[in-house]
Amino acid sequence: MATPIQFKPKQSVKRLLAVLPERARAVLTSRYGLGASTTKMTLDAIGKTYGITRERVRQIENYALNNIRKSDAYKSETSVFKELENLIHSLGGIVVEDDFLGHVSSDESIQNAINFLLVLGDGFKKRKEDDEFRHRWHVNDELAGQVEASLRKLYNNLSDQDLLPESEMVNTFLEHLEGVSEKYKNQEILRRWLGLSKKVGKNAIGEWGVAHSPNIHTKGMRDYAFLVIRKHGSPIHFREVANQISKVFKKKAHVATTHNELIKDPRFVLVGRGLYALKEWGYVSGVVRDVIKSVLEKNGPMTKEEIIEKVLKERYVKENTIIVNLQNHKYFKKDKENRYHAVGAAVAA
Repeated sequence: MATPIQFKPKQSVKRLLAVLPERARAVLTSRYGLGASTTKMTLDAIGKTYGITRERVRQIENYALNNIRKSDAYKSETSVFKELENLIHSLGGIVVEDDFLGHVSSDESIQNAINFLLVLGDGFKKRKEDDEFRHRWHVNDELAGQVEASLRKLYNNLSDQDLLPESEMVNTFLEHLEGVSEKYKNQEILRRWLGLSKKVGKNAIGEWGVAHSPNIHTKGMRDYAFLVIRKHGSPIHFREVANQISKVFKKKAHVATTHNELIKDPRFVLVGRGLYALKEWGYVSGVVRDVIKSVLEKNGPMTKEEIIEKVLKERYVKENTIIVNLQNHKYFKKDKENRYHAVGAAVAA
């Protein structure tokens, strides 16, 4: 939702451009998309229009900006620059460029005018996009440095497997913030600061993690299925997995294709007829026999009843299926105390 402002950006820009000679005004208009067209032209494109080099265009641009800053018209717009400064403060003191412009208006021509005012104003500083952060504007070097350093600490303490609800991600980020004024430490501003980083991100179901991990940068059915099952929180039938992928991610998910992807990926464990769970939940892969063996290896010799109780926590099967497997002497032996052992394990005399 756009934030109301008290001034008219395009009218302010028009007054500021009026102090320039015609060509300098035309260069800025083209460069920042301030005319009838909102397209921002490159230095090369403008140079070709006038038959001059891109470096000469850059010189004209810098000359024009400096001339405006020295003019009486610039001084007359002091309240405009102050309002923009206060708005940036209210949004956290450092803001992603696109997000800030969107807060002001959804109209591209107005966004271009605001961007031009930010470029022109002495109090605004832009940090260009790099490998870690998006294009952002700030009004305080110290605050910007503190926020970026804290985002680095947050990222460095996350693994590719971490996937956090937004509230937990915000609280974790808060733990890494050092030296930042308490007035900025509210949920809205903290979420906005998280958006500065290119290293962390949010997936389609609102969970946060490392931006390049498959949990966030989802690429295909397997990743979609993982998030769907994780959000469900318990074993789910593959048909419903396909249904939820279509619903949540707006991707066409064929039931057969989804089932095949679940079979191939070690992150998923078949725990019943068509029911899949996540391996990270502690489920053991393999058939019922493998689960029984794993239970015995973990707990030692056990009675039939104890084994059934443990296995039913791992597999949605009938008790008789477990009993039939225990009777296979190739894999399991019963001692004199009616406790079962996996073949190959030590058996009591």
